[in-house]
Amino acid sequence: MPINVNNTGLKNTNIDTKNSRQVEQGQNNSSPAPAQKGGGDSVSLTSEAQQLNSLQEKAMSSSGIDQSKVDRIKTQIENGSYSVDVDRLASKLAQFEGDLFGGQIGSDE
Repeated sequence: MPINVNNTGLKNTNIDTKNSRQVEQGQNNSSPAPAQKGGGDSVSLTSEAQQLNSLQEKAMSSSGIDQSKVDRIKTQIENGSYSVDVDRLASKLAQFEGDLFGGQIGSDE
């Protein structure tokens, strides 16, 4: 028994009738429907949403650089007074790599 994949020759009267009504209404109503005035819909944002929006705008306008910290470290390097805490640096590097690789550091799997 062959299957008619493209529905050739079949007619769906519900769809055809609906489409023809839409076409007729579109031809009869050539101007768009007027917008409703005084609609009852409204949107209000909570104070948390407003605060989040404010913080998002601030973050988008920020460069992400703490210039005072950069200047302070730069001055310390120029003076020769900047020191590196190697234990803290090693700990932070290990933590970063652990987060990055999911704790798979040192395993030969």
